[in-house]
Amino acid sequence: MGKSSRKDGFIIQAGILAAAGIICRIIGLLYRSPLAAVIGDEGNGYYQTAFNVYTIILLISSYSIPSAISKVIAQKLSVRDYVNAHRIFLCAMFYVLVVGGIASLVLFFGAGLFAKGPAVAVLRVFAPTVFLYGILGVLRGYFQAHRSMVQTSVSQILEQILNAVVSIGAAYLLIIFMLSGTQKYVLNDDYSVSFGDEIVQEVAEAVVNEEDGSRTYVLSVEQQEWNTAHATYGAVGSAMGTGSGVVAALLFMWAVYGLNKKTIHRRIARDRHEPEDYSSILRLVSSVVVPFILSTAIYNLSTFLNQTIYTWICYLAKGMGDAETSTSYGIFSAKAVVISNIPIALASAMSSAILPNIASRVGQGDMDGAREKTAQAIKTTMLIAIPAAVGLGVLARPITWLLFPQKTSVDLAARLLTALSASVVFYSLSTLTNSVLQGIGRVKTPVRNAAVALGIQTAVLVPMLLFTDMDLYALVIAMLVYSGTMCVLNQLSIRNYMDYEQETFRTFTTPLVAAAFMGAAAYGTYRGIGWLLKCGEYPSRLQNILELFPAVIVGGIVYFVLEIVLKGISEAELRALPKGYLIVRMAKKCHLLK
Repeated sequence: MGKSSRKDGFIIQAGILAAAGIICRIIGLLYRSPLAAVIGDEGNGYYQTAFNVYTIILLISSYSIPSAISKVIAQKLSVRDYVNAHRIFLCAMFYVLVVGGIASLVLFFGAGLFAKGPAVAVLRVFAPTVFLYGILGVLRGYFQAHRSMVQTSVSQILEQILNAVVSIGAAYLLIIFMLSGTQKYVLNDDYSVSFGDEIVQEVAEAVVNEEDGSRTYVLSVEQQEWNTAHATYGAVGSAMGTGSGVVAALLFMWAVYGLNKKTIHRRIARDRHEPEDYSSILRLVSSVVVPFILSTAIYNLSTFLNQTIYTWICYLAKGMGDAETSTSYGIFSAKAVVISNIPIALASAMSSAILPNIASRVGQGDMDGAREKTAQAIKTTMLIAIPAAVGLGVLARPITWLLFPQKTSVDLAARLLTALSASVVFYSLSTLTNSVLQGIGRVKTPVRNAAVALGIQTAVLVPMLLFTDMDLYALVIAMLVYSGTMCVLNQLSIRNYMDYEQETFRTFTTPLVAAAFMGAAAYGTYRGIGWLLKCGEYPSRLQNILELFPAVIVGGIVYFVLEIVLKGISEAELRALPKGYLIVRMAKKCHLLK
């Protein structure tokens, strides 16, 4: 395989990014469990509230920079215009220094406008990270434009490792240091109150519901204040981990750029293209970056808007306090949503890989090639997203119990995850089709589609929260409505602008049929092993692993076999996957392929 052929293998490049993304998600999940044990559901709620605001500011300022820069630079590289490709890089760096700096200052000094209560302090810790992330995004986009995803992948893994280590360490040390010498009261499972190992109150204060006689046990005001301080310092420490991870990734990417600097300047010196003036390039960068930012910001505004609507309705209409609301939202966002986001890493990676590829083909006038790559990317993404959604749906409780073994919230988090599982398919497809539209130059179309979807989901969410008792499940339905609407609108736009007809049988139907049998096999295996091992409602970590992992393996094998038997994937498509030749060899040994 020649050099050009290797570079054109965007599925391989997407595989590299996807592997890094999945590793990052796994690291994220592994540290979430001990972090939740340190800061609690209330602390998770404060962190997630601040994180969602931080994410929106990041989206508006610099989150879309890698995709936007990779698209513009890839078009220059497709005609070997190295001079102006590097000038775009320099102008993009200037852009993020200015915009990122302003955004950081706004976030720090205006934190009280975006959040309330303890989340304000957490939000201020996030502020410097916005500035640093913009610089990191330009460096990542520059290498992605060269269709080299290794640098971005390694930096993402480094970022997540530092994030995990510092989040737990800083949260623990802040709690120990700031609350040393104060009294620690904890509400136990039997509703007694303990201080350290000593039971100091046999039964906590009880509030009796006059209608049904049920009791709600609460801590005293002093005990609640201690728990809120504990949660706040823990959330602040966790936010420090996010910034530390970005610093580590930035230092790595800057070092990589330094190592390649001589090669870059040697190419520029040999290039005979006429340099464009910086003012026109800056206008070009702005004209591409701004629609990308609007598209990504509105697309991701759903989470922030849902959180804001949920929080204010809980406060104003239902009379819930900060702690109760944050704890409830923490279970939803920091557990169920975090788990459901793992398989979406493949779609995000595919989007990053396909965008410069499609932009390059469109720049060369090769629309047939752009359509071919679009079909290949969608099929590969659905090949993973559909079984992942089914797997999360049928094995939600053991997965949740493995990652977040807190008895008080595991059942609710698992039910929410089951309900959210279908969103994996919708978000994967809408994320990918966003990049396809941006790659063909229709950067405003995802903005319009996201705005329409956002309006529809808000119209559904508000009355459900106000007039029903669905609570967190209303958020789940809103996410499904939003992501499903985006899928439909984006697919219609692609058909219109690319003259693209989506193949459905092998892309959607076959994976869905195979995944249905996979889900039954996985669930049956899990229940059967649980019966043999006599595992209870809350099995030990080892028992849960012994139940869950064989179920995942059996389900994976069933899905793999049925996809081939039902002709859902061909030998050529298998070979296009990362390490595809090994999959083909194994399939032939099992007589699944001739």
